[in-house]
Amino acid sequence: MIELAKQIFTPANVLFMLKGLRMTVIIAIFATVISLFFGTLLALIRTYASGKWRWAGTLVAIYTEFFRCTPNLLWILWIYFTVKGNKVGVSVFAISLFTSAVMAEIVRGGLNSIPKGQFEGATSQGFRFTETLWYIILPQTFKKIIPALLSQVITIIKDTSFLKMVDVAEFMRNSAVVLGSIYDVRGMILLFGFEALCYFTICFALSCVVRGYQRTIVTG
Repeated sequence: MIELAKQIFTPANVLFMLKGLRMTVIIAIFATVISLFFGTLLALIRTYASGKWRWAGTLVAIYTEFFRCTPNLLWILWIYFTVKGNKVGVSVFAISLFTSAVMAEIVRGGLNSIPKGQFEGATSQGFRFTETLWYIILPQTFKKIIPALLSQVITIIKDTSFLKMVDVAEFMRNSAVVLGSIYDVRGMILLFGFEALCYFTICFALSCVVRGYQRTIVTG
């Protein structure tokens, strides 16, 4: 088994797979930032659009429900074959398009948990609506939704594995290239174990960081 592992995990193979892992992390970071930004914007529109802007809230609701009720892989494939451009950029766009809808629902849940009286109190102190959102509502919202955001970020990291289907050089695709040279079942199991360990390490480390941040907030 040790000799088999040495044949599989050569410096060249490990470096090749780690380059894919780096690409996975880069795509996940960009997709997270973009989807959180647009998800927050969509959540604000759906929650607070009223009067002549009610139609905007309806459009956001349609967008959110449509993407949340369809598979992420479907949109990755659809965007890949319809949008021309850099593979990585298109991949980030495809994941963000889907994940923004999920983020919007997470943020909207946080917004709905904030007492309405906070708006009244802020208005009495001379705050405008946008100032109330920026300084009072959104900071509280994001503190409340940290666990849900963490769960979604972990999902984004794992969902990057779908990009193997469109030949993006991320971790699973590069690992699959290495797998193509293995003809022993034990070697395949070793490689799958390595993939699982890498994903677990990243996601568990992220989970520990967020839990530590939460404890800091509670004790601080």
